[in-house]
Amino acid sequence: MFERFFPSAFYNSIFDVDYTKLRTEGYEGLMFDIDNTLVPFDVAHPTKEIIDLFTELKAQGFKICLVSNNSETRVFKFNERLKVFAVAKALKPMRRNLRKAMSLMGTEINNSVFIGDQLFTDVWGGNRLGVMTILVTPIVEREEWITKIKRSTEKKIFKMYLKAGKKNE
Repeated sequence: MFERFFPSAFYNSIFDVDYTKLRTEGYEGLMFDIDNTLVPFDVAHPTKEIIDLFTELKAQGFKICLVSNNSETRVFKFNERLKVFAVAKALKPMRRNLRKAMSLMGTEINNSVFIGDQLFTDVWGGNRLGVMTILVTPIVEREEWITKIKRSTEKKIFKMYLKAGKKNE
């Protein structure tokens, strides 16, 4: 029952993901959540490290789309320096805007990955669509109030995920 919330893989950070392996396995599109996946929710712009990572990922041939439940103002301001595709007000875990992100990137379910920090929005949304999902540890514990409400339940499900012996391949 809770497996629907289990990610395909877990990493401590976006910087720990083996993107070379993903590319070798045929993945072409990367969808990233923003808040607490790339930066804390109250940081307006990407760090130099994120800009450098995205530059390298594009050089490897990846297409990238930011997919956030946050406002257009937040998402488009954050994207000013990254210059990737972006979908705001995504209403994750609904699938419609994840499909929109894949359409923007020109990718399909079998070659797209969703990377985020929340089980109930990012992982479940990606799993519902059928894409590979990667969960990362939230960057900071400081979060918006709505996210704080979900975290205690997410932690229990994540413990089930670990107990099930799930790990990165």
